[in-house]
Amino acid sequence: MNLTSFSRFAGCGAKLGPGLLDEALCGLSQREYPDLIADFRRSEDAGVLRLNDEQALIHTIDFFPPIVDDPLLYGRIAAANALSDVYAMGGKPCTAVAVVGFPVGALDIAVLRRMMEGGLAALEEADCPLVGGHSIDDKELKFGYAVTGIVHPGRVWLNNALAGGESIILTKPIGTGLVTTAARGGLASAEALAAACAGMGTLNRKASEILQRHEVHACTDVTGFGLLGHACEMAADTKFNVRILTDAVPFLPAVRDYAAMGLVPEGTYRNKSFRMRFIVNTKHCGDDDLNLLFDPQTSGGLLAAVAAKQADAVIAEMHEAGVPAALVGATVDGAGMVELA
Repeated sequence: MNLTSFSRFAGCGAKLGPGLLDEALCGLSQREYPDLIADFRRSEDAGVLRLNDEQALIHTIDFFPPIVDDPLLYGRIAAANALSDVYAMGGKPCTAVAVVGFPVGALDIAVLRRMMEGGLAALEEADCPLVGGHSIDDKELKFGYAVTGIVHPGRVWLNNALAGGESIILTKPIGTGLVTTAARGGLASAEALAAACAGMGTLNRKASEILQRHEVHACTDVTGFGLLGHACEMAADTKFNVRILTDAVPFLPAVRDYAAMGLVPEGTYRNKSFRMRFIVNTKHCGDDDLNLLFDPQTSGGLLAAVAAKQADAVIAEMHEAGVPAALVGATVDGAGMVELA
């Protein structure tokens, strides 16, 4: 399977946002459901429905074309990416259903078997059984999962539930969009590609479980909208700004070089056009830095707003568990914007 042939997009896996579904649903509504905690009217990582006083159901779906050559790794990344939405809500994955668009006749079924093998390995690591799936004959290969999870209804992590006085923690370095774009052109270094693949294939399970032991006010995972795009979701409709310390943001190897070379995914420009009006102090960054911070991610880390007094303990626990977390910002009084510092 050749990445330059099958992967038109770098940094896939975006949530419902400035895209087709968002436009199609604009102005539409559904009746109120008393037990519905989160639905399409919020820019959340998943839908959440209260089942009883102790349990709420999390439901999400994500799928995308290949971004790596290896079918086994592609399957693993697709599973890790879909599972991430449940972890970002503070939940535990329970079941997964595979979603497949496969070019019958163009690819051997062995390719799909390897994809399923990689996905199963990630699902088993998450203690999440595969219960079935649905496939169609498609000209372009696509793969992913619909995942359900369980969370306590009083402990659901929403994107923009800031209370003030938080530290902002990021659990994976960013830059997968730039690396995969460079790889499509044969320009990515072996080190950068290995680091990007390792990060995309790593579950957010450990990070989520550590955060669940602390005071989390808001959380999301960093995917197609990039770090700044998801920070904007976190700040939206609140009385606070999310201040991002640009020098503290961890990046994958060589991504600054790729940004300077102009190896910028198309999704970066879409992210900037949609979100730049919510960013203040942009003069603090040059164009290359903004392209890095808006780089669309696949299976990125969690972006969590935790009580500032607990931030050091969270970072220490994550490092001990092998999670490369970093303190990248804080919340300050404001008007629902993202500040660059």
